[in-house]
Amino acid sequence: MLHRLRRAAADHWVLGIGLLVLLYLFVPIAVVAAMSFRDARANAPYTLDNYRFTLDHWKDPFGVAGIGDAFARSIGIALLATVVATVLGTLMSFALARHAFRGRAATNTLIFLPMATPEIVMGSSLLALFVAAGVPLGFWTVVIAHIMFCLSFVVVTVKARLAGMDPRLQEAAMDLYADERQTFLRVTLPLVLPGIVSAALLSFSLSFDDFIVTNFNSGTVVTFPMFVWGASQRGIPPQINVIGTAMFLISFLIVLIGQLPRLRRRKSV
Repeated sequence: MLHRLRRAAADHWVLGIGLLVLLYLFVPIAVVAAMSFRDARANAPYTLDNYRFTLDHWKDPFGVAGIGDAFARSIGIALLATVVATVLGTLMSFALARHAFRGRAATNTLIFLPMATPEIVMGSSLLALFVAAGVPLGFWTVVIAHIMFCLSFVVVTVKARLAGMDPRLQEAAMDLYADERQTFLRVTLPLVLPGIVSAALLSFSLSFDDFIVTNFNSGTVVTFPMFVWGASQRGIPPQINVIGTAMFLISFLIVLIGQLPRLRRRKSV
């Protein structure tokens, strides 16, 4: 019996470590979810003894003054940055992956720079650029800043998808008398679409929760992360936990829906 236990531990120790790491990552999320159901009238410190369950905060998640405007503003900025960065990044990915041109290696290097640059350096550099150009800080400067750092993640994600795609599939489609437009719409785009969707979701997440770059270039505009930072100086309201939990559940649901076709294909095999 002891030998079997040792054998099982030796065979599954990597899985066990992975589960422990996942547990470690999900503990803060579980705490945020628990606090979203905690009665704000309960006394501190936050212990199980004084925890009182309530749904009042979920009934009015935008009950705190300014939180609704900040949340809507962050959603709008994230959507604009995601659309522009996804379109431009996808076009750049096709150019870098499928075409040879002078300066291609240098362009690949430059694409990685925003990902490797510390956010405080990027934010201060953009601030200096906007001030030198006389551009007033506000909503659109935040959008431009978010597009800049989201673009790199889109290019890397879509380019990785293109690198794993067999080019002979496009050649076979054109051998069957499909023109370039038909080949792109019926063969290339469906194969690359998972990578594009993944890049868009990643861009939206990065833009929605960005604080450092936004703080440098927002002027008087307050986004949701900045509202959370300001509220933390006085005490975080429970509605912030509600919105954070809701965003996590929506993200989890989107990922789950995206995995359903793959699970169905496995069952059909």
